[in-house]
Parts: sequence; C-alpha cells; structure tokens
Amino acid sequence: MENFSALGVIPEFAEKLAERRITLPTNIQRMVIKPLLDEKSVIFRSATGTGKTFAYLVPALQRILADADSAASASKAGPALLICAPTFELCSQIKNEADFLLDGKHNVALLIGSADMGRQIDALKKNRPLAAVGNPGRLLMLAKMGRLKLHSLRFVVLDEADRLISKECAEDMQELARLIAGRPVVAACSATVSARVAEILQPLLDGSEILETDEHEILRERIEHWAIFSESRRKTQTLISFLAALKPKKTLVFAGRSYDAGKLVTAMQRKGIAAAGLFSGMNRKDRKEALDRFRSGKAAVLVSSDLAARGLDIPGISHVIALETNEKKDAYIHRAGRTGRAGKRGIMVTIGDEVEMRRLALLEKKLGIAVHPRELYGGRLYKPEEVEESTNYANANE
Repeated sequence: MENFSALGVIPEFAEKLAERRITLPTNIQRMVIKPLLDEKSVIFRSATGTGKTFAYLVPALQRILADADSAASASKAGPALLICAPTFELCSQIKNEADFLLDGKHNVALLIGSADMGRQIDALKKNRPLAAVGNPGRLLMLAKMGRLKLHSLRFVVLDEADRLISKECAEDMQELARLIAGRPVVAACSATVSARVAEILQPLLDGSEILETDEHEILRERIEHWAIFSESRRKTQTLISFLAALKPKKTLVFAGRSYDAGKLVTAMQRKGIAAAGLFSGMNRKDRKEALDRFRSGKAAVLVSSDLAARGLDIPGISHVIALETNEKKDAYIHRAGRTGRAGKRGIMVTIGDEVEMRRLALLEKKLGIAVHPRELYGGRLYKPEEVEESTNYANANE
C-alpha cells in the first residue's frame, strides 16, 4: 500500500501526520493528493472521517511552500490559499489543522462572522498570512473592503461544498467567486456531492471529474445502526433512559427542528447528565465553550443541530443519537459520520415513532445498511428477543 512519500508528500508533512499516528493515506487521500500536487482542480466526495481536510491541505500547502515566489507574494498581495467553509466551528477546525502542518512557520488567518472585524483587519495587515480560512459572508465583506486581497491565490478550497451553494450561502459564494482573480486551483469537497452541486461548480472547476470512494463504506463497516421505538411525547425520557443505561463517554445528539435544544440540555442536566448544547442563537463564545467542554470530556453529551455539527471532527464520539428521522439519505450520512472515525467503531441510534421507523426502513434499503432494533427494559438495553426471554423467565418464576 502506498505511503505518503510515494504520493509525493514531503518528509516534513509526512512526519507531522505521523505525530497524529497517520502513516498510511486513506482511499480518498490517495485519489486527491496527486492531482492537487499537479495543480489540477478536483471535486471529491468521501464519507466523513476519511481525511478530506488533509487531502487538500497537504498538497495545497506543499505546492505553495515549494514556490518561493508564491509564499513571498502572500506578504504583499494577500494569501496564496483561501478556504471557505459554512460554519464557524468548521473554519476553526481547519485553521487548527493548517497551523499544525505549518508548525508555526507561517500564519493562517481565521476570518469568521461574529468575531471582531477590526482585529481581523489588523491581523491581515500585520501577520500577512499564507492562508485564510473563513465563511463566505465575512470573506466577501473583507474582500469588498479591500482588506482581504485575492490577487495571489494559488489554491481555493470549498469545504462542505453542498452547504456553500445552499440558500443561506449561495449568493455570497457566487459574488466572492467573481472577485477571485486569475485561475487558481480549486478543490471542492463534501461527504455528499449531489448532481446539482457538481453542475454548479463545474464552470469553476474547468470540467474536472468527480473523485469519490464508496460513500457507504464506513456506514457499513465501522458503524452499527440501532433503532429504538418511542412515542413522540416520550422521546426526551427515552433519550435520558438510554444514556443512563449505557453511560457512553461521548455522545452527540441531533435534536431536530421540532425540539428546543436548550430545554433538552436542561432536562438532561436535571437528571445528572453532563450535557452541553450547540445550536442557533448562541454567541460564538458560548458555542466555543460548549465544544471545548465536549472535546475535553467535561460534557459527556453534546446536543446539536445538523448545520452546527457539519464537518466537525471530534475524536472519540462513540454514539450518535437522532431524535428525528430525515428522509434524505445525505442527512443520515452526515449524522452517522460523526462517529466511526479514524479507524474506530461507532454506533448510530435513531429514536423514533412509527412514522420515523418507516422512514428509517427506507433509508436502510437506500444506504445498504442493517438497522438493528433495541429496547429499553428495566434500566438496561436489550435486543428484542432478549427482552422476551427475560420476561418469560420472570413469569415462569412467579
């Protein structure tokens, strides 16, 4: 099997990856690194947890650093690498990975909305970053003000590309694209790249083909899928009973639109469960604090919306729980993909009523996965046949 050196990755980056115990490239990294090192634009799709961030960061930064003129121009006419992502949390995560690879030798600017723009402008002027990471709205605003210069871009990355062309981002993204000068190499990626995404991005990508691995590979091989029936009015109690029965160390809960995520967090906290929330309406400081508590283990449960958790790589999530069933298979893929990462196994749990169980059955067929029913009984979680055996045994001994 090819190692990173065989793909053309420089020893400095291979050694940095080894610090994370990443010694062999994933399938998508093998497919993407070479084209980007050859400065060919790509759209690529792969399941979450397969290393998409390093698949574009490693070759983009390597090519920029190999060209002394490109690296030097970042100090004069703006960054050489621009990365767009839809959420503040994902932008911060990408910046941290870029800082890790660069090992403090070059600056990376984090340009996100809700942060102090004056400080961001000062940082662009003083630090003259090699790369900039941000959400489309803030990047566009700084570019139109002339504070973020786009004249020296060698690479542009669109992470979670399907979200970047959604209604809330599309207009900003299109206007930002018009401001980009020259013909930079473009990499667009997501766990799900629909035909519509590919069609919209193709002009920007100069006819590049979509590179993809089996999108259901991790869903089938590393993730176990459970279904727990619950009437809608009892879902919160069912969730609390599940957490009390299994006591998982790190669980991500998708609340869905019909839930007040804040009230759900409060209900769990009243039962002694260390829970935190990540949802709309929170300021950036509170969102960061919630994520930090979850990452560190101080909070065993994080309640989130689909958008807030998009693209997040939080090590050690053993269970993902959905309290609503989305009919679209892409939503299930993104949710389940928060577990079973970095070669580990995980469990995806759906707590739903009769209608949602039917939706889940359809998703089971579409995705080619096996969903196993589970039941809560007497403070423990059982397979249905185990509950029946236990009940029969109890009745026989009365």
